[in-house]
Amino acid sequence: MTSRPRERLLAAAKELTYSQGVGVGIDAILKEAKVARRSLYEHFGGKDGLIAEMLRLTTAEDEALYRQAMQDAGDDPRDRLLAIFDMLAPIVADPTFRGCRYLSADLALADPDHPAHGVARVYREHIHELLKDELIKLGHQEPAFAADQLLLIIDGALATGATRPDTDPTQLARRLAEQVIGTDTDGHSRR
Repeated sequence: MTSRPRERLLAAAKELTYSQGVGVGIDAILKEAKVARRSLYEHFGGKDGLIAEMLRLTTAEDEALYRQAMQDAGDDPRDRLLAIFDMLAPIVADPTFRGCRYLSADLALADPDHPAHGVARVYREHIHELLKDELIKLGHQEPAFAADQLLLIIDGALATGATRPDTDPTQLARRLAEQVIGTDTDGHSRR
């Protein structure tokens, strides 16, 4: 392995906390990363710092997925918003899908002061702003409220995809999103 201990710790934390949850033991992370406990404390101050930094890095990756899906959909804000659900569909359908890592972390970490909660909150704020900006471009009458609704629908689709993998939650979520956006199932505006 040629990567540095910090990168190996982040990669191990990303993989293991997703597959096993944030409650995965630090010994398993250290073993996977092939580093000494000392490296964990030197780079992150402990497991809490490692989890928060790993989430911070994944937020950038995940935000980029949203932005790319929207960009690929063209200039129409309606198409750009609905493209998010199209982008999520194969992710949720993947047999290795374990849900939203931010929602999972929020639910699993009982300490309200855990730094991961702040990272998850900022991530959701960024996604909310992406949604709201498109709704403003669309001329939606209540863009902030509709962005809240879309974010709730996204969270619901991700949670359902993890807990009921035999369903197609992104298709259901897309239909709900069409109603929030003000689009009927044929793509025509109702506003």
